[in-house]
Amino acid sequence: MPKTVDREEQRRQIGAALLHLVAERGLDEVSVRTVAAATGRSPGAVQKYFRTKDEMLTFAAELAGERVERRMAGVDTALPPRQALRELILTTLPVDADRRAEATAQLAFAVHAAHHPRLAAIRRQVDRDVREALAAWLESAGHGTDAAAVADAVIALSDGLALRMLYAPREQEQLLVALERALDALVPEDGRTS
Repeated sequence: MPKTVDREEQRRQIGAALLHLVAERGLDEVSVRTVAAATGRSPGAVQKYFRTKDEMLTFAAELAGERVERRMAGVDTALPPRQALRELILTTLPVDADRRAEATAQLAFAVHAAHHPRLAAIRRQVDRDVREALAAWLESAGHGTDAAAVADAVIALSDGLALRMLYAPREQEQLLVALERALDALVPEDGRTS
């Protein structure tokens, strides 16, 4: 009986290996050959799922964005607004080894996207999705007309903290205190945005 292969699962395994490779060795080390070695496959077997390095990068960038969106969707937005925002931001920060690897890959993709329109389009779409969901939630929580601006500020805060935690991991506690101060300014304890 012929073996049944779940094509999407195989693509996800290859994408996960690529993310790990980027986090460990950098984007310059990614090739069909290195990803094949990381997955225990031949280059030809990888090319059954991705014809080119760019196809693999595009898929892995989508996979990384999907992971963050899934964690964000798991946050209880019925919490008080300030607490919910804190939890949402924490889902994006490199506060453990897995998220550090993911954030390293995300940063590499962001830099690469400056010169690669397909990756840039993926990054913009993920940002739009997060911004729209966050702004809609803020609006429903009573933050009125400034919800979109607060959403942009939250994304910028998250991006900046993640970047600093990558290159200054020993400052994590200090940066988490900075997160609290920023949240005090954005969403005071009464839940209303400034």
